Amino acid sequence: MKRLRPSHLAPSRRCQSTAAERDIEAEIRKGAQSYSAATSSEQTPSSTIEPPQWPSISTEDPLGPPPSPLPRDALRSAKLAALHARLSLSDKIPVQTLARTLVDASADPAPLFNNVNLAFLGQTLISYHTSEMLMCRYPRLPMQILHATMKAYGGDKTLFNVARSWGVEAAAAPGMEVDPGLLQFSLDKERGFNTTWGFVRPEAAFIEKYKWRRGISSRVVMDDDFGEALAAPEKEDELEEDGEEDDMGLDLPVERQLTLGDPDDKLNKSHNIHATFVRAVVGAIYTHCGREAARSFVKAHVLSRQLDLQQLFSFKLPTRELARLCAREEFEPPVARLLSETGRLSRTPVFVVGIFSGNDKLGEGSAASLDHARAKAAMNALKAWYLYSPGEDVRVPSDMLVEGSKPWQPVYVDIGEII
Repeated sequence: MKRLRPSHLAPSRRCQSTAAERDIEAEIRKGAQSYSAATSSEQTPSSTIEPPQWPSISTEDPLGPPPSPLPRDALRSAKLAALHARLSLSDKIPVQTLARTLVDASADPAPLFNNVNLAFLGQTLISYHTSEMLMCRYPRLPMQILHATMKAYGGDKTLFNVARSWGVEAAAAPGMEVDPGLLQFSLDKERGFNTTWGFVRPEAAFIEKYKWRRGISSRVVMDDDFGEALAAPEKEDELEEDGEEDDMGLDLPVERQLTLGDPDDKLNKSHNIHATFVRAVVGAIYTHCGREAARSFVKAHVLSRQLDLQQLFSFKLPTRELARLCAREEFEPPVARLLSETGRLSRTPVFVVGIFSGNDKLGEGSAASLDHARAKAAMNALKAWYLYSPGEDVRVPSDMLVEGSKPWQPVYVDIGEII
C-alpha cells in the first residue's frame, strides 16, 4: 500500500523545477519534522498546521515567508516583460530567469533564487572578451594600463551606468510582495557570496595601512581581474558589533539606508549590486542561448563604449623611459629639437619641441617652457608606441570557436614593458 505524505511535508510551492525540488527536499523534510515535533504536544483535534512556505539555507530560521517574489509571479509582471523586450532578449530566456537576475544576495540568501551564480558566470565572460579584445587590439599596453582599461569597461561604476541606461529601478525594500521587475537588495545586510576571482593576501590587512607596494606579477596571480587586492575578511567580534548597529535599519527604504553608515561604502555597494545584475544577465544569456549570443550581447552593451586610452597614461620620467626604449629596439638615441617658438620674451610663450631618432620624428609637444615641451614630446612618443594597433578588425581567439571560421593567423605579441 502506498503511503501518502502528510500535507506539512509537501514540497514548497516556491519550487518551480524538479531540479530545485530534488536539491532542497531533504532540507524541507528536516525542517518540517522539527516543526511537527514542536507542535505535536500542543495540537488539538481542531487545530491545523500551517504548511511551510519556502526553504532556507539559514540554520536560525529554516521556515518563514519568502524574502523575494515567487518565480510564478514573474509571468504577471509588466516591468519584467518590458525589460525583456527592451534588451531584445531571445524567447529562449524565460522571464523567471530574468527575474532571478534582479534578486541580489542581500535580498534573498538562498543561492537557488538569487543572482550570485549567474553573476559569477557573467563576470568571467565579460573579463574574457574584454581582455582578448584589448590584448589583440593593443598588444603593447602595459599591465597597469590593461587593468585600468578592463576596469573602465567592466568595472562596477561602468556596469552601474549600463544598468541605469536599461531603465532598471530599485525596490524600496526587498520582500515577496515586490514587483519582480524591480532590483531587490538591501544595503545593510551581508551578502556572503563572491562574484569575483582572486586570493586574499596574507598581508592584506596591512597593505593600505603601510602603503606596501604590490608587484605586477603578484597582481596577475593573486588579485582580481582589475589588479586590485581583495580586502581581508573582518573579524567575528567586529561583524557582531556591526550587525547590532545595522539591525536598526534593515527594514528602511533604500533612500533612507543611503543616509546611514558610511556613505562611500554604501554607494560602492550600490554600484556593485547594479553591476552584479548586469553580469547576471550576461550569465543568463550564456546559459540559455549559448556562447555566441552572450558574446554579441557583451560587444553591444560593454565593449561598444568609447574610451580614450591616452588619458590613462601617467609618466614619471618620460625622457628616461624613451631612451631605454630606443636602446632596447636598437634605434638611434633620441634627440630633442626645437621646431618653432613664439613670444619667448612675452608672458605667454609657446615652444614646439620634437623628439627625433635619427631622421625619424618620434613625437612632438608644445608648452610654455622648453623642459615641459620636451617632456610632452617624450610622452607623446611613448603613447604612440604603447597604443600601436593592427586595426579594430583584428581577430581574437574566440573567433575560432565559430563553425566555418578561417584558419588562425597568430597575432602580434610584444616582448614586454620598457621599465
